[in-house]
Amino acid sequence: MRKKFICQVIILSGILTACAGNAGKSRGIDESKVSVESSITSVESKESREVTDLKVVKKNVTASQEETTVPESAKETFAAPETATETAKAKEESTKPVEETSKKEENSKKEENFKKGADSNQVDSNQTKEIGLDSGWEYASFSKINSGKAVLYKAGQNGNGITIAVNAGHGTKGGSSQKTLCHPDGSAKVTSGTTKAGATTAIAVSEGMTFSDGTPESTATFEMAKVLKDELLSRGYNVLMIRDGNDVQLDNIARTVIANNNSSAHIALHWDSTSSNKGAFYMGVPDVASYKSMEPVASNWKKHEALGKSLINGLSQNGTKIFSKGRMEMDLTQTSYSTIPSIDIELGDKTSDHGKDTLRILSKGIADGIDSYFGR
Repeated sequence: MRKKFICQVIILSGILTACAGNAGKSRGIDESKVSVESSITSVESKESREVTDLKVVKKNVTASQEETTVPESAKETFAAPETATETAKAKEESTKPVEETSKKEENSKKEENFKKGADSNQVDSNQTKEIGLDSGWEYASFSKINSGKAVLYKAGQNGNGITIAVNAGHGTKGGSSQKTLCHPDGSAKVTSGTTKAGATTAIAVSEGMTFSDGTPESTATFEMAKVLKDELLSRGYNVLMIRDGNDVQLDNIARTVIANNNSSAHIALHWDSTSSNKGAFYMGVPDVASYKSMEPVASNWKKHEALGKSLINGLSQNGTKIFSKGRMEMDLTQTSYSTIPSIDIELGDKTSDHGKDTLRILSKGIADGIDSYFGR
């Protein structure tokens, strides 16, 4: 641009020279040259200033760019929060499937427990307690087989504070090889059953009968006990399972004494050995003066009878067949040592149905009877 401008000035100078006179012309040319040179100087100065200005602008722009340019290390620092957020989100997303799976498993377990007959009151391992025979308890010294443990199941938050001892009849290996006193005062039995009247000792725990389909009575009573346990827990009762397995090393006296000291009522589950499908009944206290006056029978026999009647009423109202008037007199070891309401309930005999559906009906009837007895 500068060269082009100088050329234009030279051409202009030539034109002026051609048009000028002799000396005056020469002086005019000199003046023109001075003027041209001045113009050139002015132009050069202007261009210099423009260049300087451009450099200043460029320097300022460069400085501005340097100020606004973020170092790589800073970029990483600024990116960290976003990365941390993304990491947190990723962790949260990865946790969700685990939490959802856990909830599904928990709901599945609850549904399974419900199908088994348990509800929100079903207990876990933290709500159970093993209880053995304490040698200091009244009548404990009369026991011969007592190394086993009963298991106490506590109801949930809606518990009513009442504990029911559920005694699955029989189920003690070697129980028939030992004998215990029929009565704590050593007197003889007043009625005949597994042990005949007049005997002063009885089998510690009999083996029980066998159903027509080959099922041992001890198996059926244990299945019945488990169903009844769930039913009672669902109603807010604590349950003391005297036998919580196929075998428990507790004779009839040990079972009774444990129930005496850890429950509000004692219910022994049995089926009779007859073959007539005669229905359910309870073993009532014999109407014999000497027996009724013997302790602890004298202080508790009315409670035994009231509990037995309530159970039969509950069973009857749920459609269970009842034998005769629902009662048969029997001098039992259980009744002879009980200090709480206690009853032996016979749920039928060896020809009776003992399938799961029937057990549920029986458990509801028994539970209704217990509710009635305790005024619930």
